[in-house]
Amino acid sequence: MRILVIGAGGREHALVWKIAQSKLCDKIFCAPGNGGIAGLAECIDIKADDVAGLLDFARKEKIDLTVVGPEVPLSLGIVDEFAKYKLAIFGPNKKAAQLEASKVFSKEIMAKYKVPTADFKIFDNAGLAKEYIEKTGAPCVVKADGLAAGKGVVVAKTVDEAKAAVAMMMEQKAFGSSGNKVIIEECLSGQEASILVLTDSRQVIPLVSSQDHKRIFDNDAGPNTGGMGAYSPAPVVTPELFQEIQEKIINRTIDGLAKEGIEYKGILYAGVMLTKDGPKTLEFNVRFGDPETEAILPRLKSDLVEAMLATANGKLDKIIRSGGLSWDDRACVCVVCAAGGYPGDYEKGKEIFGLDKAALMKDSVVFHAGTKKSGDKILTNGGRVLGVTGLGNSIKEAILHTYQAVEKINFEGMHFRKDIGAKAL
Repeated sequence: MRILVIGAGGREHALVWKIAQSKLCDKIFCAPGNGGIAGLAECIDIKADDVAGLLDFARKEKIDLTVVGPEVPLSLGIVDEFAKYKLAIFGPNKKAAQLEASKVFSKEIMAKYKVPTADFKIFDNAGLAKEYIEKTGAPCVVKADGLAAGKGVVVAKTVDEAKAAVAMMMEQKAFGSSGNKVIIEECLSGQEASILVLTDSRQVIPLVSSQDHKRIFDNDAGPNTGGMGAYSPAPVVTPELFQEIQEKIINRTIDGLAKEGIEYKGILYAGVMLTKDGPKTLEFNVRFGDPETEAILPRLKSDLVEAMLATANGKLDKIIRSGGLSWDDRACVCVVCAAGGYPGDYEKGKEIFGLDKAALMKDSVVFHAGTKKSGDKILTNGGRVLGVTGLGNSIKEAILHTYQAVEKINFEGMHFRKDIGAKAL
């Protein structure tokens, strides 16, 4: 099969790495890819949001399966466009992708179908939103309705912080039209877990649990980022809790969408807060998480391409009848190495050293995120540069293997958290 992967991050490198192991795979293309992906796939200079360009390429190159990494092309309707030409593509269609592209849509679905989530109120007027905040107080969470590159959620500890977030989203238009509406919601407390499932709208196959680390500094201090690391499994998600999440959050959402006439095929990712009152949904994403994917896929023993094809073709029951997905019992940890300045303005073009030494480490893989190839050199080219991943017989051993690999790598300005996975010990 000729397979096209769309995206350029650590998630896409992990997808390409796993797809390359499939017996079904003959050739992989990646658009646009990165310096690490270039070692496994032919990188194509087409941007992930260039739906017309990607469609032309897939038709010309007779692509058998397209795998969409990031959310933007899904929200633009790439699946609908490919379907017009009967091209197999993994991911939800435009209507289903609203689950991530519009937080208002997502919360309304949750409310209608009794999916546990934080209490909330929706506003399209900044003044009314601020009045509501003054009345209800803090802490609270302010969310922009639309996509905002992972920056559209503010956990406000004070009323002033919450009002400033409303002003930033609705008046200063920091995220453009994505801030036309905001959600003010209850601030939940507890541990977060990431639950990802494959679904073809009728059947559901859960992946193994994981937890990510969103804040920039150790002990969950500092501003939110795209994710500074992840580990799998998440011991806090017991089998009973996993079952409850699947029944009350995953199944109710997929069934609810079906009742709305919306078919969902692809990965459904629920960010869940494990509160004292039970699991509650923080958000839905309509694609693989990043960096969770880098901690989950190294544990997958089954053929990912088979599972994706079955999902795209509405035949997930075949995978279930054949025994479902098979997993490595070992734990996996991913530590993100970031560029100087990240998550603010960051440096680019710094040479990365030690990748060859890290590649020799047993049970470790280095997934590239913000990198590019320049001659024989690999240079930094993004905020999150590398996802260094290690397996071990326990979380403790996986942490050890991962940080041993991290120690082999360096570039000017490199920084990373030193407590990834510690929460699970």
